[in-house]
Amino acid sequence: MKQKIGLVSLGCPKNLVDSEIMLGTLKDAGYELTEKHDTADVIIVNTCAFIGDAKEEAVIAILEAARYKEEGNLKLLVVTGCLAERYKADIYKEIPEVDVVVGTGSIDQLPEIIGKRLEEGSAEKTVYANTPNSVDYMELARLVTDQKPYGYLKIAEGCSNRCTYCIIPSLRGDYRSRTIENIIKEAKFLAQKGKKEIILIAQDVTCYGTDIYKEKKLVELVREISRIEEIKRIRLLYCYPELIDDNLIAEMKNNPKLCKYMDIPIQHISDKILKAMGRRGSKSYIYNLLDNIRAEIPDVVLRTSLITGFPGETEEDFAELYEFVKAGYFQHLGVFAYSREEGTPAYKMKGHLPQKVKTERRNKLMELQMANVEKYNSSRLGRTYDTIVDGIAEDGIFYVGRTYAEAPDIDSVIYFTSAEPLEIGMTVPVKMLCPDGYDLVGEVQF
Repeated sequence: MKQKIGLVSLGCPKNLVDSEIMLGTLKDAGYELTEKHDTADVIIVNTCAFIGDAKEEAVIAILEAARYKEEGNLKLLVVTGCLAERYKADIYKEIPEVDVVVGTGSIDQLPEIIGKRLEEGSAEKTVYANTPNSVDYMELARLVTDQKPYGYLKIAEGCSNRCTYCIIPSLRGDYRSRTIENIIKEAKFLAQKGKKEIILIAQDVTCYGTDIYKEKKLVELVREISRIEEIKRIRLLYCYPELIDDNLIAEMKNNPKLCKYMDIPIQHISDKILKAMGRRGSKSYIYNLLDNIRAEIPDVVLRTSLITGFPGETEEDFAELYEFVKAGYFQHLGVFAYSREEGTPAYKMKGHLPQKVKTERRNKLMELQMANVEKYNSSRLGRTYDTIVDGIAEDGIFYVGRTYAEAPDIDSVIYFTSAEPLEIGMTVPVKMLCPDGYDLVGEVQF
């Protein structure tokens, strides 16, 4: 009988792509995949370890999987992803239920590793963790695991920015672009799987090509993907502010398939804190950039992420950040209370703030942003937008979808009714009728 393998995928969309590659290679190797973990011979937990909350979620998921050693057929518990890479020397000691640790540089060896361990029945605690310095694993078989009309396409791995709060470069290696040819091949594969919206992801998509082509190639890549007829939308996650140039802005303005949507992780606006964070930009540069984007693309939708309570952040620094959010540049905004992560330069900085202060500042920004959202949503009422059908709401009454202004999984959604039955992946005109918190409610216009 075929050995059955189950997988738990945690963290960001980049991790989801890795999980689908793992599943694809395991299926090709002859394993049977199962969502019923009580019948699985092997369970893989693909983890995130970016901040404290992600690490906690990962440990809980590992322990939850481990119970199937007693309650199911589990023979092998495998931990992969960022937690495995970050704590490869400690996982066996801290979580003895784990049988195999596979780092981010050894994903391509997963079928071989699992096969060897099952065959030997060995209890040897081996760590498989090659240096993450290749993108070859992304050319392996990928198993699309859902019927959603959108799909994530990872165009690069790693990061060469050295933000002082971030552990990613040590977990994923330096920035490594895939070739345009390989990305187009995968884009066509996703289109064949019914994906109407392709979301290009990397730690920084604006850096794409600078390593292998010695120049920025994102615009050229977008144009090549735009030629695939089945693909109706292209979305970018995430754009480093200092690498957004006039060519990219013009492409977003003029290419009807490229969503007028930018996720620009800015993190802070105080020059002092930006410098301490290791960010290359400045307050004046960021304000000028945002003004320029809005002037060139008036209907652009912007998202950002911010950090409150970074070491040394004073009341004055926070006041600058507060005024920045108040200015209302962003339709979508996420705020994180600074998480002190060992192995980062910021960990040893002076001036760490109490958790209470970090959280209070975060909450103040989120309350302020709610007013921005209400203003933005009000401006959309009575207007009709092309909306992609993602599915049906839990109540069975409304459809759920998104316009160009909403990225899946992180932004708000549109709930709407239709006099005619709709299929997932269709794009329909929806008139916005009323707000529902961060979301909007509308109806299809036939």
